[in-house]
Amino acid sequence: MVMSPELDRATVLGDEAAARGHLARICFKTGPPTLTGVELEWTVHDAADPTRPVDRERLRAALGRHSPVTLDPTSPTDELRRGGTVTVEPGGQVEISTPPRPSVAALISATEADITQLRTRLDAAGLVLGRTGMDPWRPPRPAVETARYRAMRDVFDRRGPAGRAMMYSTAGLQVCLDAGEPDQVAQRWAAAHAVGPPLLAAFATADRHAGRPTGWASARMAAWLAIDPARTRPVWSPADADRDPVAAWTDYALAAPLLCVRGDGPDWTPPADVTFTDWLAGALPRPPTTDDLEYHVSTLFPPVRPRGYLELRYLDAQPGRAWTVPLAVLAALFADRTTTGDALAAAGPVTDRWHDAARHGLADPALATAAVALFELALAALPGLDLPAGLYDETHRAIRRRQAAAERGQR
Repeated sequence: MVMSPELDRATVLGDEAAARGHLARICFKTGPPTLTGVELEWTVHDAADPTRPVDRERLRAALGRHSPVTLDPTSPTDELRRGGTVTVEPGGQVEISTPPRPSVAALISATEADITQLRTRLDAAGLVLGRTGMDPWRPPRPAVETARYRAMRDVFDRRGPAGRAMMYSTAGLQVCLDAGEPDQVAQRWAAAHAVGPPLLAAFATADRHAGRPTGWASARMAAWLAIDPARTRPVWSPADADRDPVAAWTDYALAAPLLCVRGDGPDWTPPADVTFTDWLAGALPRPPTTDDLEYHVSTLFPPVRPRGYLELRYLDAQPGRAWTVPLAVLAALFADRTTTGDALAAAGPVTDRWHDAARHGLADPALATAAVALFELALAALPGLDLPAGLYDETHRAIRRRQAAAERGQR
């Protein structure tokens, strides 16, 4: 997220009111909903032996000038040919973050070109991208160590192994949508959450990990939900239907425990259970700044996170080009107010069933029924995305196949 120049990121936050005011300015940027973005994450594997660990140096050599500074502090961090930025997660997962585009067709075209460039570099190094949301072959293992990642691991370890599984073994697909005009924000915020469980179920790919079945349709989402509810539970639920999204997010962010406290040394691990509100009240030696608050927000991982736009974080990584299907479904569902309202209503009976979606996927009849209805709405709205004929036909067929799979789950 690019911050407005008038916001001084080094300003000391003197009290909770100042923190709330800053979050209110940055979390929901309103305006016509015209842009869509995507972030694609993959596990990375040796092409000959997918069970073999891939270390930091091999990734650095493969990515070259596109390496993030976490791999190579001297890297120029060049963007990919169509503007995608490459990052590497703590387990060696590679991610492309795209610039937002005014049309889904332009977004798909640019992103596919960047994926091709990335695949070409990895192929030359004997590496391939994974096809699921959880590493199906290897147990959790660190590939990249930074002060942030060490602090995350230390904090997550207090609650059990789920944090390491998330950090080192998961791969997700994030779709980024505009928050909308002021009078649209509440509806789009609610719908972004409500459609999450049925779409998570419909696009779950993470049923295997470390060489064995997990018992979950999405073990990736199971890991996220198990880390720490204070930073991974949904911000919105049906009980919050009438609550202001800004107030809900501000309360969530300030009540969440600190995950990292940045300093000059290698240890950024915070004291246990100190929240940002506690920090504002003097729990740490120095007062927090606006930059500290923004960094703290970057360590919160709910299924939908406001970053000026809405970042939908609940989808598993998809195989090959299949990432375009949930992107098109979400873009269609949020293309106009009526369809978004219909999607919110269709998902209503299952809006809070995140755990069931991760566990059972479309084997849960209620989730399958909601997914069928959402796919029908997406198909009806699909012409409004103005996709080229070939891409439209491909997407329409793919959504129909997903809808047929969901219909089987209803029986």
